[in-house]
Amino acid sequence: MTPFTERAIRIMQSIPEGRVMTYGGVATAAGSPRGARQVVRILHSMSRSHKLPWHRIINAKGRISLEDGESGALQRLYLLGEGIEFDDLGVIDLKRFGYDPGPQD
Repeated sequence: MTPFTERAIRIMQSIPEGRVMTYGGVATAAGSPRGARQVVRILHSMSRSHKLPWHRIINAKGRISLEDGESGALQRLYLLGEGIEFDDLGVIDLKRFGYDPGPQD
């Protein structure tokens, strides 16, 4: 496992209930500001084995990336259950609900 992947996993595991991060935010915090697609890959391939809170990762626009289908509906349901609010357009206020993990070692 690469150091980036290890840091990204640790960051995603640290996101508290009721907070979200963007794919790019996780990548930046893990040391690769251009690594948002790598974060998607990590979520897709390692969510179960590392118990990642996949539902707390959203896109840079504050929206659920998988808007259509069962996965998007499930993600929205999980986030609502944690107290995260969506506006009328389905956008989450990142200033209010965003999480900053702080400096990583």
